[in-house]
Amino acid sequence: MDQQPPLVDPFLRAISYLRVSVTDRCDFRCVYCMSENMTFLPKKELLTLEELDRMCSTFVGLGVQKLRITGGEPLVRRDIMTFFRGMTRHLDSGALKELTLTTNGSQLARFADALYDAGVRRVNVSLDTLDAEKFAQITRWGRLAQVLDGIEAAQRAGLRVKLNAVALKGFNESELFDLQTWCAERDMDLTFIEVMPMGDLGNEDRLDQYWSLKDLRARLAERFTLTDLAERSGGPARYVRLEETGQKIGFITPLTHNFCESCNRVRLTCTGELYMCLGQEDMADLRAPLRASPDDGVLRDAIRAAILRKPKGHDFDYSRQAVDGQMTRHMSHTGG
Repeated sequence: MDQQPPLVDPFLRAISYLRVSVTDRCDFRCVYCMSENMTFLPKKELLTLEELDRMCSTFVGLGVQKLRITGGEPLVRRDIMTFFRGMTRHLDSGALKELTLTTNGSQLARFADALYDAGVRRVNVSLDTLDAEKFAQITRWGRLAQVLDGIEAAQRAGLRVKLNAVALKGFNESELFDLQTWCAERDMDLTFIEVMPMGDLGNEDRLDQYWSLKDLRARLAERFTLTDLAERSGGPARYVRLEETGQKIGFITPLTHNFCESCNRVRLTCTGELYMCLGQEDMADLRAPLRASPDDGVLRDAIRAAILRKPKGHDFDYSRQAVDGQMTRHMSHTGG
């Protein structure tokens, strides 16, 4: 692969991390992510697996070193392992440093070994509660036992599992220490995510659900010694170590600007739209140049032009009762 000059945005941030949604479909209907009766995209609008490979390979040739595969639920896409196996060649060449995914865990029991064989070493599993009844309530269609089996299978396969839990006031506040203990017992890191103002979700009122991670962190500090860690995983999380257990706890507060200045990532939807910032509506259509020409130079030019439009930061703000910068698209559309 011809190595191209790296992607650099107008603020001199090198873009080395691409999140790729491979499907908008999911086998759950989590209340903060989707409406119950979602209308999914026509198949022809989605990038084919071959097109996804070509798109990601072009980004890797432009200096992207980390690929995170998302959805919807990425593992419900038919034949998705073909794509993962295709990306293995970039890991083997050293051009790609990490291939990983975010999943709801429902399909991990089926795919954990194959993912490990393809070069995946870490997975993020989204899990907000360990209570089976509450889990069924928030996912609408999910079964907790299936997810727990998937997590066990992933660990058996050699995958490092990190749990992502959305902090929801009145829903999982009481489980803070249950989640922390459960992860500590299994040598799993845990990241809490503040709920985000995205999508038209009917009855769900984001302001009522909002649980500040400052408050969550203060509760942890009542029970543990928290040491701030300097490390970053190429994402927005800030980490602390709980000295008593040694485990790492992350906090993602998308409503603050504490990570915009070092933002090194862009997001590609399953239809080939590139979002340069999760908190902005601006996007670039990469499907058209991909399909317009077999020459990757056309696609590379379109990618470079898009990166030159990457903004300095985003507009989310919960400080007023009206949610400024509220997004109209569902989380499942941009891949979390």
